[in-house]
Amino acid sequence: MPLISLIVLCAATALLTNRFLSPFNLTNILVQSSIMAVIAMGMTGVPAGIIAGAAVGLANGLVIAFLNVNPFITTLGTMVLVRGVVFLITGGAPVSGETGLPAEFIAFGSERFLGIHYLVWVPAVLLAVLSFVLHATPYGRRVYATGGGREAAYLAGVPVRRVIASTYVWCGALAGVAGVMLAARLQSGQPTAGEFYELTAIAAVVLGGASLQGGEGTLYKSVIGVFIMIVLGNALNLLNVDSYWQRVAVGAVIIAAAAAERLRSHRSQ
Repeated sequence: MPLISLIVLCAATALLTNRFLSPFNLTNILVQSSIMAVIAMGMTGVPAGIIAGAAVGLANGLVIAFLNVNPFITTLGTMVLVRGVVFLITGGAPVSGETGLPAEFIAFGSERFLGIHYLVWVPAVLLAVLSFVLHATPYGRRVYATGGGREAAYLAGVPVRRVIASTYVWCGALAGVAGVMLAARLQSGQPTAGEFYELTAIAAVVLGGASLQGGEGTLYKSVIGVFIMIVLGNALNLLNVDSYWQRVAVGAVIIAAAAAERLRSHRSQ
């Protein structure tokens, strides 16, 4: 179903504007999707960015797993806190290449390998590795079991708290990777970059068939969901839709995706 939705969206956009299928536009979609895909699935500055993301994920995981605080409230509070810290550190000013970003880092965001952007290779490799981890290892089975039913997983001998904490570490590390990719693409560290990415990522994952209750979902379908969100935004840009209406459209998609996921969960019960 997610793949069919993506195909229909692409076909409709291609009929409405001839710029959609241009090589430049398709490349732009791939690069944008690569950053979001890493969120939805971690040189100087690169390890620090990934470690920082993992550290935030660890903090979230410990609070949620051991203090039983609501995950939404925990991650929302952490998001606000971390963004505040970023503004305190940077003073709201961007960090550009002129103030110390190495040439290799800039090249990572603009150059290609075998004709394909480095930024596109990153999620492709991560998709293969993480798909194997989730579907072919005991750890992956424990993640699905914990998401599907925390109490049942505990009774089956799964170290539930450790599994929950570890998943937040992975999520944070991958967000760190996506942040590094975005900075390389922009050729600067922008304190306001990536705003609303978390909402788009959630919508993409739900559109890909993952359950907000946990225990259900596959990575490749989440990536398809990412393409749906990116292609939608790209189509609205090509059709010269006002940016405010674009936000309205994205918000509507998020609500529709959540409603569809809720209907699916009711039907499966």
